[in-house]
Amino acid sequence: MGAVRFAGYAAIFGRADRGGDVVLPGALVADGAVPLLWQHRGDPIGTVEWLGEDARGLGVIGRIEAEAVARLVRVGALGGLSFGYRATRVRQGAWRTIAAAELIEVSVVARPMQPLARIHAVEDG
Repeated sequence: MGAVRFAGYAAIFGRADRGGDVVLPGALVADGAVPLLWQHRGDPIGTVEWLGEDARGLGVIGRIEAEAVARLVRVGALGGLSFGYRATRVRQGAWRTIAAAELIEVSVVARPMQPLARIHAVEDG
């Protein structure tokens, strides 16, 4: 069936993830194109077409070309999103608050660190 396009959130602002990190609005800055990876590893599986912030978090629209991953996303068996980053400003308290970071990549993942970071819409693409 080929590629799929998706929309979702790679980061949710102000909510602690499973590791105790909290991302603040405006913290994630990309320096150029951001690759779309599978489980934070290997070669890109597609492309990030759009990234943008709203009150909830860092939204992403992407296209998955890797057939096996696209098939799992299409049928709803896979729906987590995550991001790789290099923190440049953090505050340590009850949680580690990420105030500034270089966004390195966005990944489709089986189990996101932030349970609310999910794919919300899928279409053939």
